[in-house]
Amino acid sequence: MGDLQKIRSEVNNAFKLSGFTIRREASTFVTEQVSSLTPRERTKLIDKLTAHLMHQCISQPILEKEHLETAYRECCTAGLEETESVLSVIDAFSIPKLVYDNERKKLSKSVSTDRHLYPEPKWKAQYLIDRYTIIWQRTVRNKLFAQEVLPSMEQEKRFQLRKIEVLLSSSSRVDEVIVLGLLTQLTEGKFYLEDPTGSVELDMKETRYHSGLFTESSFVLAEGFFEDKIFHVMGLVLPPSESRATSLNYFGNLNTFGGKSKNLLKNSQNLLKIEQENEDGLIIFLSDVWFDNLKVMAKLKTFFTGYNEFPPIAIVFMGEFLSCPYGYEHSTQLRAALINLADILLPFTKLRELCKFIFVPGRGDPAAPNILPRPAIPNSVTKEIRDKLGDSVIFTSNPCRIQYCTQEIILIRQDLVTKMCRNSIHFPETGDIPDHLTKTLLSQCTLSPLSLGIQPVYWRHADALSLYPMPDLVVVADHFQPYTRAYQDCQIINPGSFPRTEFSFKVYVPASKTVEDSQIPKEDS
Repeated sequence: MGDLQKIRSEVNNAFKLSGFTIRREASTFVTEQVSSLTPRERTKLIDKLTAHLMHQCISQPILEKEHLETAYRECCTAGLEETESVLSVIDAFSIPKLVYDNERKKLSKSVSTDRHLYPEPKWKAQYLIDRYTIIWQRTVRNKLFAQEVLPSMEQEKRFQLRKIEVLLSSSSRVDEVIVLGLLTQLTEGKFYLEDPTGSVELDMKETRYHSGLFTESSFVLAEGFFEDKIFHVMGLVLPPSESRATSLNYFGNLNTFGGKSKNLLKNSQNLLKIEQENEDGLIIFLSDVWFDNLKVMAKLKTFFTGYNEFPPIAIVFMGEFLSCPYGYEHSTQLRAALINLADILLPFTKLRELCKFIFVPGRGDPAAPNILPRPAIPNSVTKEIRDKLGDSVIFTSNPCRIQYCTQEIILIRQDLVTKMCRNSIHFPETGDIPDHLTKTLLSQCTLSPLSLGIQPVYWRHADALSLYPMPDLVVVADHFQPYTRAYQDCQIINPGSFPRTEFSFKVYVPASKTVEDSQIPKEDS
């Protein structure tokens, strides 16, 4: 207690010498922030705060807590390099396209700037070939398939991957075959396995399925024997996924995530320090937030009141943003609902100043077709809320990416559980559906391992759906019940439908990489 009083006295004297009068709340805030530092670091930070405030156009030399909060936040980020940013929202259409160099065994960025929404037909096949190449290179270096020189006992346990052209060139039976390929129906009712070298018909009468959701247009490892031009599949398994630490060796410091920086911010020591020091920082995810529903808006007001004193880093609202389709008036209704939201937020000064409000559209939000990635809600609909709330609101694409310090977060609003289960060729007999979905998405390196007939994708922008290298957090906002799953240092969460789950949501704490379930309390009857 005596130490805190001594530090408070040091803070007050420093600001008094600089010509400021500091309020007690402001003094308490600064004391709390610098109390854990060494005397030298404490003096350095206080000097930085006073110097920063002397350059600000403050009408009176009386410092409120708000002045110190803003100055502290700006001083903490002032040491960053030009390309380093604490929080960055990355639009799907600006995500870099990665190309795997087979000779160098490394990933590199494509130099092509031609990213039209409707490119030449060859790109329909190319985006699947690119995905195959990523999964192939990741699979062949897995310990089950790696062909390094090892002791004879271990060498016997290794499996050999074959290409389909090798099978097709064989005139006799081939046993113990393992092939990586795309599961597809080239003719009605008949499944085939396809890779860049050819396709082979499958006999799946005796197939044993391992864990995961196997859909048409997913890549699988098929094990069995080849005879009479037919591949008899005895076992079907998802390709092995790969942790971020392992992948790091194959793309080095290249920024594969997106954003302004050329280098990977995952390795930034400046950002890591900010991330670890902000122990109470939160990123909040809400899905199906109906801005036209009175009960939802009343709960949001309670939500904003609760977080106003301790604003989170960001609040992510995920669509749909209206409770029902309004036909030709849909855009008008959403525009009015967003203006109403802005009016509700205006009194919450601290929340508006210190928190970012990020909006990710759903399938029913205006004004884009059901093709991924989906662009942000048009500026004509969001102009008024942006005018009222300024830079604190960000309207982005679906999916999108958030980079907070060294953390990489990928978000998508999509009812994936329903689509994956409905189009799975074999429904899992045991296990938990979120577990199966988590394993499937990370093994497939994509947010949409479905055929284009089920979920259309812009071919040239399929990289926006990529989950390779593995991020820290994937948010799949789904109508399915809320869940949190972890697999190989990656977490996949579903906040659930905000109004349908008694107004529950997910809270992510970046400093500890933990996910918390939260809910707006019921009103007392």
